[in-house]
Amino acid sequence: MTRVAVVTGAARGIGAATTLALTAQGWAVMAVDLAADDPALPYPMASEADLTAVVKEADRLAGRPGMVQAVAADVRDADALRACVEEAERQWGRLDAAIAAAGVIAGGAPLWEVPAEQEQTVLDVDLGGVLNLARAAVPALLRAPLPRAGRFLAVASAAATRGLPMLAAYCAAKAGVTGLIRALAVELGASGVTANAVSPGSTETSILAESARLYGLPTATAFAAQQPLGRLLDPAEVAAVLAFLASPASGGMTGAVVPVDAGLSL
Repeated sequence: MTRVAVVTGAARGIGAATTLALTAQGWAVMAVDLAADDPALPYPMASEADLTAVVKEADRLAGRPGMVQAVAADVRDADALRACVEEAERQWGRLDAAIAAAGVIAGGAPLWEVPAEQEQTVLDVDLGGVLNLARAAVPALLRAPLPRAGRFLAVASAAATRGLPMLAAYCAAKAGVTGLIRALAVELGASGVTANAVSPGSTETSILAESARLYGLPTATAFAAQQPLGRLLDPAEVAAVLAFLASPASGGMTGAVVPVDAGLSL
């Protein structure tokens, strides 16, 4: 049986690494990404070329084409995400997991000085995008016959529990994600569908590079010093935990926010 997932933010970073991790384990993946720049944000988003490269690498890992379907869609568009879920069901006959990994960052100034459109974009993508995916995917996960093993997963952040100066909207959005996951876990109850999140520390992604720029740091490697492991995380390390949480082996977990943070939360 081929298990099927929808992954947002799939063109780079943790979303891309998760797409590849699942594909390497035999999953079929609907890889969703905006794959275009956002005019409200001052740094480049992933591109269509990035998304295409993920599909190519997934084909290589799977040993055959067709295990990953790329879709350019905005997680702020609830109808677009619903269409992605429906297409996954149409193409592969089922949905086993939905993973909300799309994220952006903005700030670099006190809350009251951050441009309102940047603040709203962070809230709409980082929290609203998770809500939209849940609205689209959870009904599909619940359509599976009993006994179910559906998984709804989200990428939170150490920022959900740490007050990061000049990143107030990002902290608020990620704290919202953890609250959403806990509430959703209770709502799903004994349905067989679980809801969990990972909470990464400083990970080598474009978001961390932009964070370094916002803080006036020469490179993102400066963040490594705050983590007890003394290094940045690789996106694949976070993806490995997401792949476990997506699997039937995680059936005893729901409402969990798992730190994958190199010890940052200690």
